[in-house]
Amino acid sequence: MRIMWITAVIVFLLDQATKWYVLAVLELDTVKAVDIFPPYLQFRMAWNEGINFGLFGGMDLRWVLVGVALAVSAFVIWWMRREGGSRWTYIAAGLLVGGALGNALDRVIYGAVADFLNMSCCGVRNPYAFNVADIAVFAGALGLVFFSGEGAKKARVTGRKGSGSKKP
Repeated sequence: MRIMWITAVIVFLLDQATKWYVLAVLELDTVKAVDIFPPYLQFRMAWNEGINFGLFGGMDLRWVLVGVALAVSAFVIWWMRREGGSRWTYIAAGLLVGGALGNALDRVIYGAVADFLNMSCCGVRNPYAFNVADIAVFAGALGLVFFSGEGAKKARVTGRKGSGSKKP
């Protein structure tokens, strides 16, 4: 469980630090866009009031989405405590929790998620922006899909409730 908490804190702090940098130092909310590695990487300010790709952005879902992020985070923590898993499962859970809480804090402070990373390639202009928390949530969810069965497999082999559980 410790690696999950460490991962979650690192992701949360990295996400908030990058958002602080682009807002306070680069003043991206004023300048709107900064080329970093054209045409592949650009910082482009976008306030996302909805979910992925701005879906439901016209609706006032701020507090609903904060509640969903908190509920998902609580569920993942409960699941890891109950089932255990491999080191990679805990890291994936930490990525998801840290990212979800980072975006939830944005919604509480700003009323929307601060997205600023924009990547395009090969003549195709990507209209969407994302942030460190989005990357972490995606990677964490994918990691849980790939690694979550490992704890159950180890439990059957060792006779324990989960590889992260303490021996009785």
